[in-house]
Amino acid sequence: MFAEDEADLLIAAAATRDQLDDMVQRRASGLPLEHVVGWAEFCGLRIAVGPGVFVPRRRSEFLVGQAIAAARDSAPSGPWLVVDLCCGSGAVGVAVAASLSTIGPVELHAADIDPAAMQCARANVAAVGGTVYQGDLYDALPPGLAGRVGVLVVNAPYVPTGEIALMPPEARLHEPLVALDGGPDGVMLHRRIAAAAPDWLAPAGCLLIETSERQAPQTVAAMTAAGLTTVVSADEEMDATVVIGTIRAVG
Repeated sequence: MFAEDEADLLIAAAATRDQLDDMVQRRASGLPLEHVVGWAEFCGLRIAVGPGVFVPRRRSEFLVGQAIAAARDSAPSGPWLVVDLCCGSGAVGVAVAASLSTIGPVELHAADIDPAAMQCARANVAAVGGTVYQGDLYDALPPGLAGRVGVLVVNAPYVPTGEIALMPPEARLHEPLVALDGGPDGVMLHRRIAAAAPDWLAPAGCLLIETSERQAPQTVAAMTAAGLTTVVSADEEMDATVVIGTIRAVG
């Protein structure tokens, strides 16, 4: 974003000159613009984000598009049941639900372990009639969702622990480590999520995990080990990679 565009956003967000001066100083100190103004633009929506909360990336809009396409192909008999795991601010789940709700009913559930993210997620998810839970992955979800999830969409952290220090200061200094650190090879959470996914997916449901081009083979391996049939989808322009897994048909 150009400096002129940032200035326009700050001016629009400030109610007084003193507030504008304060916002400019916070931005100049290195605070992400989204944390300063209190929201991020994502899939044409304003997603509330606060200090210490992961800022949704534009590349994750590709994950949203893939999830919407998968949901439309599933043609459920009732509402689309969407779960956004490792939801952060809830941006991905909200964008999926907002799009699907234009053509049919949607039931959105979102979960994350970070308390600060939960404050933002509750506001964002409530706007589309969804529900938010705090906890570690599937442990946060109501047991009644098991075997019923049509679309399980995940943007779990996938930066290898040793590469956190190489990230831009805006991310590594102002976003929570729990939202960035994916373990030694970056796919630690992908393995955990994939391993339990068959217990939560509906017969025609699918799991979609954002990953990187470099790590996609490992994410594929995690899904395959869980008994899922996988497809890798990528967009070079957006630098986005998504692995999609479905339960293998028997027979």
